[in-house]
Amino acid sequence: MKILVCVKQVPSRDAILRLNETSQWIQERDIAYEVNEPDAYAVEEALRIKEKLGGEVVILSMGPERAQITIKDALAKGATRAIHICDPKLEHLDPLTQCRVMAEAIRREGFDLLFTGLQSDDNGFGQTGVILGELLGVPSATIAMAVEIQPDGKTVKVKRELESGWFQWYELPLPASITIQSGLNQPRYATLKGIMEAKKKPIQKLSAANLGFDEAALTPKQHVEKVYFPVKNKKTEIIEGSAKEAAAKLAAKLKEARALV
Repeated sequence: MKILVCVKQVPSRDAILRLNETSQWIQERDIAYEVNEPDAYAVEEALRIKEKLGGEVVILSMGPERAQITIKDALAKGATRAIHICDPKLEHLDPLTQCRVMAEAIRREGFDLLFTGLQSDDNGFGQTGVILGELLGVPSATIAMAVEIQPDGKTVKVKRELESGWFQWYELPLPASITIQSGLNQPRYATLKGIMEAKKKPIQKLSAANLGFDEAALTPKQHVEKVYFPVKNKKTEIIEGSAKEAAAKLAAKLKEARALV
């Protein structure tokens, strides 16, 4: 069983964020980074399947040099090897272009299962796993709360989280792309032995040119106009009219705020 897991390094949840000079993203200097939370659960699930069925877990990450810290953490936990797509030309890509680059690296590897976190803690688009599945021509399942490889070794059963506390079991043929929800398992900590062994595990570095992408192919399909911190304020509004009219106006405002269905 060959499992590829996409991991992303994101700003720490405890980091003090500031906007950059253009107000199009955060100031990335002098802040702490960590692994994207849903990705940590994806790594753990891949490792558990590997321990049960054998095979290898390959980590794939796209990001600057500092992303190697996140990659090495996954290797220390038990992943077999890693692929690091590192190129300044690939920074701040839109989801589709980013996935096209990643899909090329994944296509060269081949896989039985492809895991991604449900969404990233920074952008939160929630598109990576689904777009990769489409580009690679394999079935996809999202918001997975349980993953079970079937005895025939050709299918995987996935428990998906739906709205209002409902769940859905769905069976997919392998290979497949699955996005993992936080809380699926309990991620392990890297041991001292694992940290020492991670230093010897291979990390293949790839650039845009290595994957056959020139600058024209990396033209963004979308861009961020402005990033800003929400303004906190308080406002009191008096609803006038009869009791019936006031109740109707209040209900309309609650529906507009999505506090009432």
